[in-house]
Amino acid sequence: MKTVDIKYRADSATMRTSLVRALSFSAALALALNPAIAPAVAADYRPVPQAAADGQINARFLSLGIGKSVVIDLPRDIKDVLVADPKIANAVVRSAQRAYIIGAAVGQTNIVFFDSAGQQIAAYDIAVKRDLNGVRAALKQVLPNSDIQIDGLGDGIVLSGTAANPMEAQQANELAARLAGGVDKVVNSIVVRGRDQVMLKVTVAEVARTIVKQLGIDLTANLNYGTSVVSFTNSNPFTALGRNLVDGNNLTASFGATPSVQATLRAMESAGVIRTLAEPNLTAISGESATFLAGGEFPVPAGYSCDPVTRVCTTQISFKKFGISLNFTPVVLSEGKISLRVMTEVSELSNENAITLSQAVTSNTVNSLTVPSIKTRRAETSLEIPSGGAMAMAGLIQQQTKQAVNGMPGLMQLPILGTLFRSRDFVNNATELVVIVTPYVVRAVAPKDLSRPDDGFAPPADPQAQLIGNINRIYGVPGRTEPAKNYRGTYGFITD
Repeated sequence: MKTVDIKYRADSATMRTSLVRALSFSAALALALNPAIAPAVAADYRPVPQAAADGQINARFLSLGIGKSVVIDLPRDIKDVLVADPKIANAVVRSAQRAYIIGAAVGQTNIVFFDSAGQQIAAYDIAVKRDLNGVRAALKQVLPNSDIQIDGLGDGIVLSGTAANPMEAQQANELAARLAGGVDKVVNSIVVRGRDQVMLKVTVAEVARTIVKQLGIDLTANLNYGTSVVSFTNSNPFTALGRNLVDGNNLTASFGATPSVQATLRAMESAGVIRTLAEPNLTAISGESATFLAGGEFPVPAGYSCDPVTRVCTTQISFKKFGISLNFTPVVLSEGKISLRVMTEVSELSNENAITLSQAVTSNTVNSLTVPSIKTRRAETSLEIPSGGAMAMAGLIQQQTKQAVNGMPGLMQLPILGTLFRSRDFVNNATELVVIVTPYVVRAVAPKDLSRPDDGFAPPADPQAQLIGNINRIYGVPGRTEPAKNYRGTYGFITD
């Protein structure tokens, strides 16, 4: 029994060996006759989208431009396609496993592909945006020194990245606004690298000259004819200047006892010059505005308010500014070139056109208030200047001549004697004004490199102030300090 069993096992092994050899020969013959059923390699497998926990395929995000397309290769044959909104994007199947997705309008939709068994092959979330490749190329060509990114957001545009200066950021914003159809559809998030600081120096220089000449003769006569008395008076005003300067500068002479003639000669010649110089300086970051004012405010009546019960009226006061003001907005266009929006003003109080307001408080009391006028020199403009260059922003040359002759009609036209019956008033005003601006691109420096107006100032000691009349010991000497003193005796704060 044991020998037979071993023989049976041996026969079974021989049969299995023969069967394997037969199968191997059949497989080799089949591969030789039909290469299509050759074994697949790793490169022939396409990536299959991962399935979610609920069996649905996770959608892939796909961004397209309007009128642009993308080719999709799928791992299995396509049987059906679902497009949520064909107005935004559409899918065209060209072969069993290849499809084209085409963007039609701005918006979002999704596309799902199914096989013959109804299973999802792939799903895509489609976002159709504006085609911004042309704008990207234009920004790269026009602004090579900037790193600006442009992306679509719905029907708008988002700008990000960095720009070399504010001017390039503005140019990028204008290009994007032209494409989007308006500035309100552009979100500008561009950051300007290394924003420059601009210091503006403004010089306002004015010289005003005034010449006034007044000459007049006043005659007074008394003629007696018996019991009749005839009085004659001729007083001629000065009207060109609006006021009389010759009060107290009169020469009076009398002729004869009866009849008597009195002549008063009024003569005055005045010459004056006014020099005004203001140099405000102000520093601001490129693209930002800055304001400077050195002056004050003066009260001006703004109206009256009365209490209907007590019938007491009070004057409402408002305040007006005057002084030296400067307001400017700099923009550094390129290296060393600055665009400025400047407004400067120099104003001062004047009594020439002042008005006096009177208010009756009681039957015997009158309150009066004098409101002065303001003499103003103001200039506002936009200009471009290189850093360190100067330009006359505004200028004025004005010459005004006033002349008035007053007298008695008929007699004042006499060739020589007419001088006794007339007055002449002559006023000549000449003004020369210029406003010069000089911008500088500046950087911060160490505090020791800056100077202050009070550097080198030291108050005088009591003996110097009382005996010599000094108002300071040291002034205007940079770097000079007061020598140290050695104190003797008891000093400091003493409390008994």
